[in-house]
Amino acid sequence: MRSNRANLRAVSLAATLPMLAGALALGIPAAHAADNPGRAALAGTKPAWATAKADKGATNNSAQVHARVYLAGRDAAGLAAYAKAVSDPTSPSYGKYLSAKQSQARFGATKAQVSAVKSWLKSAGLQVTQVTQHYVAVSGDVAAAEKAFGTQLHDFAKGAATYHAPAKTASVPDALHGAVLTVTGLDNAPHKANHDDALPPPDAVFKNSGPFSSYFGSKIASTLPDAYGSKIPYAIKGYTGKQLRSAYGAGKYTGKGVRVAITDAYASPTIAFDAATYAKNNGDSGWKTSQLRQALPDAYTRIDECKAAGWYGEETLDVEAVHAVAPDANVTYVGAASCFDDDLLDSLSKVVDNHLADIVSNSWGDVEANQTPDLAAAYDQVFQFGAVEGIGFYFSSGDNGDEVANTKTKQVDTPANSAWVTAVGGTSLAVGKGDKYQWETGWGTEKAALSADGKSWTNFPGAYTSGAGGGTSKTVAEPFYQKGVVPDSLAKANSANGNRVVPDIAAIADPNTGFLVGQTQTFPDGSQQYSEYRIGGTSLAAPTIAAIQALAEEANGGKALGFANPAIYAKYGTKVYHDVVDKPTGKDLAVARIDFANGLDATGGLLTSVRSLGKDSSLSAVKGYDDVTGVGSPADGYVDSYRRH
Repeated sequence: MRSNRANLRAVSLAATLPMLAGALALGIPAAHAADNPGRAALAGTKPAWATAKADKGATNNSAQVHARVYLAGRDAAGLAAYAKAVSDPTSPSYGKYLSAKQSQARFGATKAQVSAVKSWLKSAGLQVTQVTQHYVAVSGDVAAAEKAFGTQLHDFAKGAATYHAPAKTASVPDALHGAVLTVTGLDNAPHKANHDDALPPPDAVFKNSGPFSSYFGSKIASTLPDAYGSKIPYAIKGYTGKQLRSAYGAGKYTGKGVRVAITDAYASPTIAFDAATYAKNNGDSGWKTSQLRQALPDAYTRIDECKAAGWYGEETLDVEAVHAVAPDANVTYVGAASCFDDDLLDSLSKVVDNHLADIVSNSWGDVEANQTPDLAAAYDQVFQFGAVEGIGFYFSSGDNGDEVANTKTKQVDTPANSAWVTAVGGTSLAVGKGDKYQWETGWGTEKAALSADGKSWTNFPGAYTSGAGGGTSKTVAEPFYQKGVVPDSLAKANSANGNRVVPDIAAIADPNTGFLVGQTQTFPDGSQQYSEYRIGGTSLAAPTIAAIQALAEEANGGKALGFANPAIYAKYGTKVYHDVVDKPTGKDLAVARIDFANGLDATGGLLTSVRSLGKDSSLSAVKGYDDVTGVGSPADGYVDSYRRH
């Protein structure tokens, strides 16, 4: 499905190993290494797949290692505490943000710490290749890495391949215990980068077939079979900004003076043209000079394995959705050099270190089982520095519901599972005549095809295709702002102490009630032409919520909202949210869809199907907080609730 986030963005690939509970609170505490006197262990640096059974023996000493040693800074516990205090509306420190320079001076690594880490790495025989305020990057042979990190590297079978990894948990000298947060890159799964600076052309064209509804329910599929006892409407052509602004209570606000950043991998070569053409075609105000900026890396890598062109659609969707909902907000697109964690982390750090925006939309992620404790700590440190500066991060919650159909395991997505970001879930949205909000369901789709004789739906309601990601984390502790709101049945699903539940808030995501986007695409004759199509996914929900937050920041007199979860939960149960349920009209809902079999035109035939709404795997949108839509979606009054009286 075109709209599935996994197709729009390559996953950020990380070695598979479970995260440690508590790793997200303050980074990873170093335990004293009992079998390694004089050294402190870096928990979570030995992958779960590096088992005795999979061990193929010592790695060749001359093999190369590329690692990053992340710096803990001068006060990791203080950073987390201050990030919480400035984000909590009940705290006296609420909104007392620091500048990027101030936060580094107060919480960043000292020159002495950096110098000590560099000296230790060099003395082991590693070459320091880069030093930032967040990490020291090194390269060298296996023998030097083993000396530095107090562990042998062995080769291990993982699936059909073999990778090297630490044979036991890596450690650092006791003297550096407080200086080092973690180390990444000691294992080389999945594989090394191939350097290539030229980005590919746009992906092959995708178009929707009609007939369409112009607003929800405007065109009924009278010649098609009933579903749930009545005729059903055709899917909409794709909502535009006017409809979304009305549905979510934008009022007079436009995001004027607010800065929004969008992070994805790579960069669409046609984004300026596409965004301008789309705005002109669909009634959005035109882009002003320098209203859209890009911050891009010097070179791109891993282009083939990340399917770079697939990310163009993601960037296009994010940029056009933010502008449609917050037409006066300034947008900075921050492209990562690849879809791998190191590069995505660099993009997030670029936003924080240079305070490029107060609101950051991120429509990418991977499953929690692929998140490693070392990376979780590195991500959380960036999010905490962001919170201290008044920067909030919004992450799509995923497009595969409980992930069972996708991975055979019930799990949430990451980085949306971080306690320091706002996880954005998804809905199916009905906007009626005159741009009037009708209802939302939790986004979860079941699809059945039209029978050969055209008289019934085959195996109705059909198989699950996609839906909003959500559920209970197995590794992240329950954050303070969810206590008293998230029911125990969810919070304590995996442990008596409680865990983080995803998502926090929700907006339009169902591609069957999706958003119209415009993008230059490659046509069968090889030409590249602008064309428009309907799309969805929580990849749409995240920029939509980011844009609504831009409106709220404007309502707040232009003062940053920062890490917004404590404020979002403080408004729970009030009229500022639509409390989204799976059967808002009291009965099951569905739409009819006709698609081009070849994705372009009718020459390859047409495919007719019924898409049932509100069927999100084992997850359910119910009254109150739920793990499909969180506290709900913004209603009339949400944006205004931030207004300074």
